[in-house]
Amino acid sequence: MQRIRLRYTKRGRLRFTSHRDFQRAFERALRRAEVPMAYSAGFTPHPKVSYANAAPTGTGSEAEYLEIALTEARDPETLRALLDESMPSGLDIVDAVEARTSGLADRLTASVWELRLDGVDVEDARKAVDAFLAAESVEVQRKTKNGLRTFDTRGAVVELTAAPTPGDPQGDRPLDSACAILRLVVRHVTPAVRPDDVLSGLRAVADLAPPVPAAVTRLAQGLFDEESGTVTDPLAPDREAVTAAPPTAAATSSATAPGDGTA
Repeated sequence: MQRIRLRYTKRGRLRFTSHRDFQRAFERALRRAEVPMAYSAGFTPHPKVSYANAAPTGTGSEAEYLEIALTEARDPETLRALLDESMPSGLDIVDAVEARTSGLADRLTASVWELRLDGVDVEDARKAVDAFLAAESVEVQRKTKNGLRTFDTRGAVVELTAAPTPGDPQGDRPLDSACAILRLVVRHVTPAVRPDDVLSGLRAVADLAPPVPAAVTRLAQGLFDEESGTVTDPLAPDREAVTAAPPTAAATSSATAPGDGTA
């Protein structure tokens, strides 16, 4: 059995798709691309797909990850291209590597987020950021399935900065009014601290309340490097293992396009 790890995106208006919507679209893409998927055992077999730390509905992302198990070896890049062609534009498969190491989920320990605050002056955002970072703890409340929960957001935040907007790459937000961009690096802790929790914390410590909902995008997620203060690529260990190891049947076998009778 070969395992392939994929990075995918949620861009533009497709950031409003739920995780379940993505699962349905991805399973359709697997069928269209005639991927030789491994299936679970039991009365209701399903494709062996493992999703890791999916972004909340309504947030964009450049760094979502999943892993699939195949019954036949395929070239990761060729497989990525076939799947990407079968996905809706905006849900893009942008990277693929053969899994040569264990514990992908264990390497997703932090995320880098960008929060676009339309209608917020950058100086007001900077003052709120300073107040947030100066606090020892910033407690917020969130409604969960078990009721209202209070937790600290400050401890999970590694970095938080505010800057003026350089433009709108998505093309779906106006640029003729005040706008601040927050860059947030947050550890994956329990309970999870989400970007909207940090916004609630900014409201609590500095009364910062954007007049419209923030546009939130995950720029990266991976292992947090304490020494450099950066979030590293979680697929890098697999790439390094591929280059260090001798070729295998899985690494040298090329994927075959659907319809040639060999898939």
